[in-house]
Amino acid sequence: MQISAAYRLTLSRRILNRIVRYWIRLGLPPRKYHILTVKGRLSGRLHSTPVSVVQINEHCWLVAPFGQRNWVKNARVARQITLSRGGHSEDLTVEEEYDPNRCGPVLKRYFDQEPFTRRFFDAKPGAPNEAFAAEAQRHPVFQVSRLETGKIFSATP
Repeated sequence: MQISAAYRLTLSRRILNRIVRYWIRLGLPPRKYHILTVKGRLSGRLHSTPVSVVQINEHCWLVAPFGQRNWVKNARVARQITLSRGGHSEDLTVEEEYDPNRCGPVLKRYFDQEPFTRRFFDAKPGAPNEAFAAEAQRHPVFQVSRLETGKIFSATP
């Protein structure tokens, strides 16, 4: 049974997103925040949204805490995104991870680093990776790598 909150893009959330985008464009801390830009799957226009990059060892990941949002659907089709921060942009590839056992630790790390989005998860603080793996279908996870080399992208330069 799902007990987590449903996400709604309210006026206050839109205003907060604009403030966060401005903050990220200035390159202010924390460094985990980036502007994700992806080509629209239907319109072909570029769409941007703030995201938090999760880094585990040498791998970087994007998590969709609010579920199947448009950026998720667009990234699935495009398989290419741009992450920007503080005047620096990098074109990257994304590959969705479908294995819940691999998603579990990523979702748990995201949950721990982003307390604001915890209400959108059924798992609770301190829950094991298995509890987060059970949520993998509701919170898509993408691995991020460099476009030209396939090497690992690092969220912190």
